[in-house]
Amino acid sequence: MLPFGVKAIDRALPGGGLALGALHEILGAGADEEDGAAAAGFAAGIAGRLLAVDSLQKQPGAVLWCLKHGDLYGPGLAAHGLDPARIALVRTTRDDDILWALEEGLRAPGIAAVIGELGRLPMVAGRRLQLAAERSGGVALLLRRWRTGAQAEAERARPSAAVTRWRVAPLPSVPEPDEPGIGQPRWRIELLRCRGAEPAEWITEVADASGVVRLPAELADRPAAPQRFAGEPREWRRAG
Repeated sequence: MLPFGVKAIDRALPGGGLALGALHEILGAGADEEDGAAAAGFAAGIAGRLLAVDSLQKQPGAVLWCLKHGDLYGPGLAAHGLDPARIALVRTTRDDDILWALEEGLRAPGIAAVIGELGRLPMVAGRRLQLAAERSGGVALLLRRWRTGAQAEAERARPSAAVTRWRVAPLPSVPEPDEPGIGQPRWRIELLRCRGAEPAEWITEVADASGVVRLPAELADRPAAPQRFAGEPREWRRAG
């Protein structure tokens, strides 16, 4: 398990953290479903912490990131805890090629995690990735990116073989009392589905350079109140 280090989140997950040797899906919300900014930042924080664990075990590894669009932003990834120098990039135009590369990456030695950005995920392909992750003990993160429309509706409703499914949305920052106009950026993190657990959601500060998310001080001792996505402003560019 890879703990988030936030008691409220880790308590909601079987085993107290994100399962290793497993496939996990990450979605955006609203217009962010297309550019995947918040989802990429969330995935970068997870991957960065996996690399840190490998380093402590003296097994320096890398992250395989497979994508269609050349819009990863290195400093943004580093700000969320993932060193760009430890990323191996694969760029292709087809979801099928990304799925193939992810499977191969899970079999490769020295890969701590594989991350794939794709729109279409057939159930059979998801099961293959889950089995490949179980065999290797690695972590596979799928960032779902699509334009709003028929494909988005179909993919949101499609059954998934992933162990967990998350949705991450940017929220307006809360200005500091002594520094007007400056505030800590925040996410709403939703656990939409998890084997052996109930759906849940939290408002957190975004992952920092250590890859860690934190509950804002005013929410640290109580659950976050549900809020709507409709009409919320988009403040944060794509982390990757």
